[in-house]
Amino acid sequence: MENRSFSRMGRTVGVIGLGAWQLGADWGDVSEADAHATLQAAVDAGGTFIDTADVYGDGRSEQIIGSFIKDKPQLTVATKMGRRVPQLVENYTLDNFRAWTDRSRANLGVETLDLVQLHCPPTPVFSSGEVYDALDTLVQEKRIKAYGVSVEKVDEALAAIARPGTASVQIILNAFRLKPLEQVLPAAAAAGVGIIARVPLASGLLSGRYDEHTTFPANDHRNYNRHGEAFDVGETFAGVDFETGLEAVRRLHPLIPAGATMAQFALRWIMDQPGVTVVIPGARNGDQARANAAAADLAPLPPETLAAVTEVYDELIRPAVHDKW
Repeated sequence: MENRSFSRMGRTVGVIGLGAWQLGADWGDVSEADAHATLQAAVDAGGTFIDTADVYGDGRSEQIIGSFIKDKPQLTVATKMGRRVPQLVENYTLDNFRAWTDRSRANLGVETLDLVQLHCPPTPVFSSGEVYDALDTLVQEKRIKAYGVSVEKVDEALAAIARPGTASVQIILNAFRLKPLEQVLPAAAAAGVGIIARVPLASGLLSGRYDEHTTFPANDHRNYNRHGEAFDVGETFAGVDFETGLEAVRRLHPLIPAGATMAQFALRWIMDQPGVTVVIPGARNGDQARANAAAADLAPLPPETLAAVTEVYDELIRPAVHDKW
């Protein structure tokens, strides 16, 4: 698998990583055995980057990953913090950061966390000098090796990229979310900040496996957060109306390279965007993890295909989502 660099972290990772939200909660039930099989398949396929958060299953995802990564120093594990408390600026303090990272260190079974990201905090946090000073202190105390941010909005990403200590920005980027291409990716590349592309398959919409008759379990956010009832609606189907997304997928289908799946095509599209460091699709079993990793074997998409994706976005998706985030 192709490896790409996190310049400010001084390490490289496989371009297809693994998003581990589903190993904790909110995507239906995933057994611990299936979680370990998924992690092993991703690593066997060349993946070296795993993304989780302290809030995924209230620590379950971190704990499962912690039991898996023992004696695997080649892996980079990124976690996130900040969503286990009310979303108030005053909660983003050094004391809380110490407590949150100590909990994640225990869950993951490590002395020092590879990468800790602020987990979509309130917008003013991204412009707070005190917050970045506190994060720098965590690095000095060797609680963490590096820090980054996970964002909802382009402006939040740009504010973080401007800070010299920010190693990474995690942002929703997929064929239904093109806005980061305009400013965020160029700014990150110029600053040496890594880009972690999250929600790459738009919560599965871009897998091509769904239709108008698809239903989701009650404990799956694609059921209970479809209109933003629990958290930002952009986290579910990338903020795209489900039926509109299905129509867009149908229009994208003829662009799929021979022998590839819709999901692999969608992942290859992200990899082809200049400045992307790693893409983090989720997977619920080993077969899905292996299929995702195989997207890295596809040839780069030709310019006419990239233009066709933009055309579908401009016609169907842009009016509803482009200015929201």
